[in-house]
Amino acid sequence: MIWNEYIECMDRERLVKLQGERLSAMVEKLYYNVPFYRQKFQQSGIEPGDVKKIDQLKKLPFTTKQDLRDNYPFGLFAVPSSEVVRVHASSGTTGKPTVVGYTRKDLEIWSEVVARTLSAAGGGKNDVLHIAYGYGLFTGGLGIHYGAEKIGATVIPVSGGNTQRQLQLMQDLGSTILACTPSYALYLAEAMIDAGISSESLKLKAGVFGAEPWTEEMRREIENKLKIKAIDIYGLSEVIGPGVASECSCQNGLHIFEDHFIPEVVDPHTLELLPDGQIGELVFTCVTKEALPLLRYRTRDLTVLNREKCDCGRTIVRMKKCLGRSDGMLIIRGVNVFPSQIETVLLEMSETKPHYLLMVDRVNNLDILEVWVEVEGQFFSDEIKKLEDLKKKIQHNIESTLGISATVKLVEPKTIERSEGKAKRVIDNRKLK
Repeated sequence: MIWNEYIECMDRERLVKLQGERLSAMVEKLYYNVPFYRQKFQQSGIEPGDVKKIDQLKKLPFTTKQDLRDNYPFGLFAVPSSEVVRVHASSGTTGKPTVVGYTRKDLEIWSEVVARTLSAAGGGKNDVLHIAYGYGLFTGGLGIHYGAEKIGATVIPVSGGNTQRQLQLMQDLGSTILACTPSYALYLAEAMIDAGISSESLKLKAGVFGAEPWTEEMRREIENKLKIKAIDIYGLSEVIGPGVASECSCQNGLHIFEDHFIPEVVDPHTLELLPDGQIGELVFTCVTKEALPLLRYRTRDLTVLNREKCDCGRTIVRMKKCLGRSDGMLIIRGVNVFPSQIETVLLEMSETKPHYLLMVDRVNNLDILEVWVEVEGQFFSDEIKKLEDLKKKIQHNIESTLGISATVKLVEPKTIERSEGKAKRVIDNRKLK
């Protein structure tokens, strides 16, 4: 389903013209309304009116999360506080929270792009949206909520937690689309099995999952256990929240709503613009937002862009499912390691469960990696040799994929702590020393 065919299927020439007009207006607004950007422009010799086309974007300065923190809380806002009707903020786990604001028009744009997201997942006015994303300062719950109402769906604003109540409401109220993190979707699937609830007894047909990285193998796990179509969605609070990009039913890349968010992919080290098809850091320019119109915001997410027309009919650019983070990867004994690589190895094996924990430490100046893996309970009742053989098999597969050795610890089902929000996959004790 396509919510806004005029925009989502627009030919590239018209779209580029629209982006250029919006970018030009945005640069002028930033120059006159945000001292931080005015100083940046003056340092680069840029004045209002100099930027008229999106191919001039590469000459403009970048914005980072640190810039938001340095101007905490409202220093990058481009409108007076009287025009801000809502504020959200990130968790601030690595410092001050990043505060984002919305005008009434911003909220309308947000509802529009989430409506496109839910429509791409097959949602419509006859659906019942079960929202298990957190409500509050986190953008997930309220972001999906207003987009669901825009398409005319019935909204169940459950928020996170209380898993048994979630399951009861899904059964009793006939939820058809589930919105939560992918790790919580698996958590719900496990809880269903424990409660004796079959997926056939639910009306679920699809799920929109985001807020954390997940692999194709995890997608298959979710789809098999819940008997749904699992759709990857992408967003971040600094850009707007959920609704920046979404897969369609083809599940072949996430469509970026580039009439609002112009994407670029740059080399994370040199910051040079990379051509489509090359892996690099995703950068967004928010050309329609009023309260916080960020310029070339570095997401730190690694991906690839594809401008070919999708089989669904959409012509807007697609991004590949995020491949990791330019700043979040682990460097272990000189090797770049993404948790998603290990997740792929584990989920390709029938003996392991989709729950794991990476323990990184430094002993005698040497980095060590220990991978905790949940396996089916039967292995702990079988002979010790089978357990040892499985451990060696996992170690071999990880070493073949990563090029470094790892110690594997097999643990019983439900040993690893479950999360009702973002799953915690890594404990890096090196940072504590």
